[in-house]
Amino acid sequence: MGRARGQRRKRELLIAVAILAAGIGALAYSTHLLRRSELQTIDARFSIRGAQKPPSNIVFVAISPEAEKELKEHHRQARSPLPRGYDAEVVDHLRHAGAKVIAMDIEFTQKTNEAEDNALVEAVGRAHGKVVLGTVNVFSSPRGGTEIFGGEPLLHELGARPSEVRLTLDTDGTVRRFAREYNGLGSFPVVAVEVMTGHKILASTFENGTLPIDYAGPPETFRSISYAKVLQGDFSPDMFAGKLVIVGASSPILQDLHATSTTGEHTMPGPEIWANATNTLLQGIPLRDAPGWLNLILIVILGAVVPMGSLQVRPRRALLSSLALAVVFTIGVQVAFNSGLIVDYVYPLLALALGTLGTLAVLYMVTTIERQHVRDMFARFVPADVVDQVVASTGEDLRLGGVERDCTILFSDLRGFTSFSESQTPEHVIAVVNYYLNEMTEAILAAGGTLIAYMGDGIMAAFGAPLEQDDHADRALTAAREMIGARLDHFNAWLAEQGHASGFAMGVGLNSGPVMAGNVGSEQRVEYTTIGDTTNTASRLEGMTKGSGHMLFVADTTRERMKDPPASLILVGELEVRGRVEPVPVWTIAEPGESTAPIGHVDAEDVPTGPAGAS
Repeated sequence: MGRARGQRRKRELLIAVAILAAGIGALAYSTHLLRRSELQTIDARFSIRGAQKPPSNIVFVAISPEAEKELKEHHRQARSPLPRGYDAEVVDHLRHAGAKVIAMDIEFTQKTNEAEDNALVEAVGRAHGKVVLGTVNVFSSPRGGTEIFGGEPLLHELGARPSEVRLTLDTDGTVRRFAREYNGLGSFPVVAVEVMTGHKILASTFENGTLPIDYAGPPETFRSISYAKVLQGDFSPDMFAGKLVIVGASSPILQDLHATSTTGEHTMPGPEIWANATNTLLQGIPLRDAPGWLNLILIVILGAVVPMGSLQVRPRRALLSSLALAVVFTIGVQVAFNSGLIVDYVYPLLALALGTLGTLAVLYMVTTIERQHVRDMFARFVPADVVDQVVASTGEDLRLGGVERDCTILFSDLRGFTSFSESQTPEHVIAVVNYYLNEMTEAILAAGGTLIAYMGDGIMAAFGAPLEQDDHADRALTAAREMIGARLDHFNAWLAEQGHASGFAMGVGLNSGPVMAGNVGSEQRVEYTTIGDTTNTASRLEGMTKGSGHMLFVADTTRERMKDPPASLILVGELEVRGRVEPVPVWTIAEPGESTAPIGHVDAEDVPTGPAGAS
């Protein structure tokens, strides 16, 4: 394909890749296709952030196996559930210790022993306005109905607040969020914080009804004490003063253990989960979900950045850029998390991966097509066995960059062809030219030369470029001898078969030296050529053969570079060449039937020159 057309096609394909990658990423995001994977990245972010300093204003009173063991040691009953008389004593001890809120994650909806039930009711009454009682049994009502202590009238009289302790589980069974309410009843942390602060938490505080829990760390991060010790009064006097105290079970027997973002393969007691959720509210919700529009913008940017940034790069660089961007995005997501913002990670990364894969596919496809085009182009001009080497040496834009080469330039021309063509039909002229050029091209390529250009019946070729050849002068002379010898004889014999009795002669000029070699041209068309004085002189030497009695002129610079100069190489003389200050020693090959006498000084002022780099 043409360079401009290829670039345009590549640009169109990369734009399509960007749109497709961003679109698929956005669709996956809107349908929660990779929700579980996204949630797991949140757990990883907690792990990378590490444990935070535990809050000093929340204490967890744990009903644990150790607590039950302590109760037995003090001749207390240690069955499950514990007698409500124990709970009454714990409430009294916490009240006397100055606890600001006593939040009990224990179910009190069913009646037990009447005396013990009354003892607990009286203890809650004595702690008027400080007690929060949790339950999972909530029926729909304007304020959320419960059966705690028989219902709302008694709770209102006691100054106790009911709350809902139903945990919010993600699709993988992990607790990462908490709700504001259930069936109209505020959740355990919401009610506890309202009692602690004296301010109502508005529904607008919660995004879509839930908030992420900002876990302070793994299990046992919060300050805790055994239920048995509180029951026995065995604690420091200032341990609970002014604090929010959560009482609940941590024993596996009670099956209130759950996976969270910070537990890994372990679990965390439900009351400690509520402690983390409560602390999240007390801290002003330090961890929030990024808005949906921000996630979509990131998806679009990451889906489009690699395709749109790869218009001028190779596949390897596009891949490295994508990997670097993925690393930067990963770090950015973690930094945002540490700063309190949960940015979606999987969906933007999915868009980036799709954009990268699509970009690599487009770049490889376009590069393959362009390389095939370059290979096809050079296959016409260089020997088949070096085509791959030439293509491999091209630059990122599949052009041969300008380099200085020491090489031999060959110009040839068919003598008398212009007058011949005037008496022939166009079709016949083209057929003759093609036959002639085919013969001469085969001779050039067989000697390892590079065909630079056709100029009507004229030919320009280079030896030693684009690939270096230390014997380029010998190769050029070999090609020239075959051209004016066997190939010309074969061509003239073919012409005789076509009814043309008289044959043609040729002119060939060889000159060696430094040239600038590389691709030149526009976006639509490029050609490989050689430029410089060496090229100009070769062209003029070819023109000077006309009327000289010789078909081949070899510059002394070419003879000097030959590894094995033939014995038949004879000096023609020192010739004046236009553009050169000093006369040029010129040689030729003594072919059968040719004159070997020197021709002395020749003025080449009016000798025509070839166009491809010659002037």
